[in-house]
Amino acid sequence: MNPPVVVTIAGTDSGGAAGVAADLTTFAALGVHGACVVTAVTAQDTTGVHAVHPVPYDVVVAQLDAVLDDLDPVAVKTGMLGTPEVVRLVAERCAGRLLVVDPVMVATSGAVLASEAVVAAYREHLLPVATVATPNEEEHAALGRPDGPGVIVTRGGDVPTTNDHGTGCTYSAALAAHLAHGASLTTAADRAAAYVTQQLVAGKDWTLGRGRGPVAHVHTTPHRGEIA
Repeated sequence: MNPPVVVTIAGTDSGGAAGVAADLTTFAALGVHGACVVTAVTAQDTTGVHAVHPVPYDVVVAQLDAVLDDLDPVAVKTGMLGTPEVVRLVAERCAGRLLVVDPVMVATSGAVLASEAVVAAYREHLLPVATVATPNEEEHAALGRPDGPGVIVTRGGDVPTTNDHGTGCTYSAALAAHLAHGASLTTAADRAAAYVTQQLVAGKDWTLGRGRGPVAHVHTTPHRGEIA
């Protein structure tokens, strides 16, 4: 039996906590095959975003065409899209599929990742065709506080930890994975929240990096002697 295919359309995080890295590890943990379309390359660590290099539009189009035409994903999950043109592209090409929009505008560190034009494109083009959107509180305000059953405002988690970089990406990726498996939106949302809590607990005492550490993206505990 083939696993469902879910594609993430997002940026990279060189620290491995958020973006495409978070999405693909979450997809793998939850039993879906992850494909990816990279929209931007960031120089990022636990202390912040130090540089952003948008992927040329034609390369984003080529990646998306390759995935949609060959793998026919059940669900699409978006993260950092970067430009209004890419937001409109996703709205045009992915409408009609299960579409989880994580409107990444502000990083955990506070770095602003979306211009006013990008925010306007979300409001005008992408949110109207989304199955569900998962903004955090700042993003929800920037979007004009849209409401309804298709909007879930995320708040990280109630686990006491500073290792929460990537929780928004992880939640929306888990939500997309459960929707791809056929869960209802309510069930998928509950299961995604439980998954994020589980991973926050797993990494709550880590000391990785000098800033806000990553939410755990490991899913097995090696036995003694299995790693050097």
